[in-house]
Amino acid sequence: MKSDSDIRCAVEAELSCHPLVDDTDIVVNVRDGVVTLSGYARNLFHKYGAEDAVKRVAGVTAVANAIDLHRGLRLNLTDPEIACHAVRALKQALPVCCERIRPLVRQGTITLEGTVNFPYQRQVAEDAVRRLKDVLDVVNALALAESADAIDTAEIKRRIEASLRSSASLDASAIKVEARGADVTLRGRVRARSEHREAEERAWSAPGVRHVHNELVVRF
Repeated sequence: MKSDSDIRCAVEAELSCHPLVDDTDIVVNVRDGVVTLSGYARNLFHKYGAEDAVKRVAGVTAVANAIDLHRGLRLNLTDPEIACHAVRALKQALPVCCERIRPLVRQGTITLEGTVNFPYQRQVAEDAVRRLKDVLDVVNALALAESADAIDTAEIKRRIEASLRSSASLDASAIKVEARGADVTLRGRVRARSEHREAEERAWSAPGVRHVHNELVVRF
């Protein structure tokens, strides 16, 4: 079992090498395996990117994200200006269904309303507006469209397996994909928490998937 000191070193190393996180003003504290992040980040994308990075570190039992946005980098955009930026970001990230997404902005908080076809599109939309400057928080209220085009089970399974095989870090032969309708279950083994998360993300990204049950076992 790793000590708090070892976990802290591992977390700091993970943050320092993460390409989407600026760890300059982030402070890491660990107690009984629980990691608390404090300090400042440039925007919400960096704040939650740091949290996601910490979750991949072995020995971490929980994460408390107390990172604030760096006030010195704020542009003080008005809510209408933030809304305009959000609309442009959504059009770029989700050109197919962006017209069905409404970003509502109040005092720097964006609420995403409307519908998307697949679960992964909810996350893509949230990530797109999290990157924007002056955004203090994002509330993802997007719903799945009832009329979303169904993709047959065999095709869902085939696409996920193809995606797993295309990964340079995953051993696709050790992962079994089971699909029942739009519900997907992953079984087998991976070598690290990062692979555990990547496999699940690849399963979610397949069109037609509505639920992913990640039963992969991490064996170091």
